[in-house]
Amino acid sequence: MSPNPTEDALFSTLERFHGERSWGRVLDAGTGMHSLQWIRSLETAGWTAVTGAVSRQQDLERRLGADGMRATDRIVTGNWTDEALLRGEVFDVVLADYLLGAIDGFAPYFQTRLFERLRSHVRRESGRLYVVGLEPYPDRAADPGGQLVLEIARLRDACILLAGHRCYREYPREWVHRTLAQAGFEVDSSEAIPIVYRRRFVDGQLDVCVRKLPFITDLGLRASLKAHIESLRTRAHAHLLRVGTIPFGADYVIAASRIDG
Repeated sequence: MSPNPTEDALFSTLERFHGERSWGRVLDAGTGMHSLQWIRSLETAGWTAVTGAVSRQQDLERRLGADGMRATDRIVTGNWTDEALLRGEVFDVVLADYLLGAIDGFAPYFQTRLFERLRSHVRRESGRLYVVGLEPYPDRAADPGGQLVLEIARLRDACILLAGHRCYREYPREWVHRTLAQAGFEVDSSEAIPIVYRRRFVDGQLDVCVRKLPFITDLGLRASLKAHIESLRTRAHAHLLRVGTIPFGADYVIAASRIDG
């Protein structure tokens, strides 16, 4: 089960950064159910959520139900490479929740232009851009738990690539700071938040591997990968039974404002 959005460390940090400001109109620039649940818990004047796939839009609308959206709320499908997307619309808050890493699946190599593209949608003077991201994993880990996380991540990415699909491409927090400045933003607050992994992470990531197997045409390779996925799942479950959790890596939350004039 997903954590309550109000109890989520990332969103709690974001709310602390926001302080007593009004939320006003909110743009969820790369939406998902988790971020939408959090936004719906806020006192907003309305929200717009952007997804890159029609099927994802339909799924979100179905899950929200008839009473889950007000007249001022909407979900739209689009790609931030399209200059016509939300042209002329401005928001008090723009949220890029893991969008930087995920956008490579919809707009490859667009990361360096993403914040410049979102800038026109952030209200002058009072508007805020919030960026939530994952610090890229190091190449090596110092302990068995971290080594398991890296092994899971590498297997996930291998299965994605062998299926002919694109992996996420995460960027460091310092890179985000520099790119925000180049795009005309000032970083107001920035914080790294340590990650603690549990069984949900293990099963979620390895289930991605399983879903990619039907796209791999080599039946021998597919069978070998399936066996390796379940072997790794067994080892990770056993490790978690011994230690409880795996602390490894960090997410980050960044608050930025437009620089004008």
